[in-house]
Amino acid sequence: MGKERPNQSSARDEGYMDRARILAQDAASQDEVPVGAIILVDDVLAGEGFNRNIGQHDPTAHAEIEALRQACSYVENHRLVQGELFVTLEPCPMCFHALVQARIKRIVIGARDPKGGFSRFFSSDDLENMNHQPEIVWDVQEEACRELVVSFFRKKRERGKRKWLREN
Repeated sequence: MGKERPNQSSARDEGYMDRARILAQDAASQDEVPVGAIILVDDVLAGEGFNRNIGQHDPTAHAEIEALRQACSYVENHRLVQGELFVTLEPCPMCFHALVQARIKRIVIGARDPKGGFSRFFSSDDLENMNHQPEIVWDVQEEACRELVVSFFRKKRERGKRKWLREN
């Protein structure tokens, strides 16, 4: 899929994933699915975001889209050819395609999303036929990123799915 590099992370990648995990925790504190994302352009933090789709009443307000909007505004361009995304959970197909359209250079992913991640919906052939193939690095801080999501949904089940922010 694309230019994959499983488990080829660096200390730099780990550090930026730490920042994305803090943003994911911010999402969880607002009872949003805990996903955080940052975008660097030429090693400058150009955009960051966390899931806000419930609070914003906007199905497109995913962490990656929030970070993309900020980064594109920062560079004053709809293309981020020198951009790198660090995200705690594998992007959904909508977010992945937005990243492709922005020509993001590199995507660093924490945990895979077996239910809704782009890799479930796009085959290797599909990805190779896209007009842009970002480099993809998988499983950076995979366990910690996965645990954010697992514990969030565990707590949500305990208090009831539709009882937003209800205390235990």
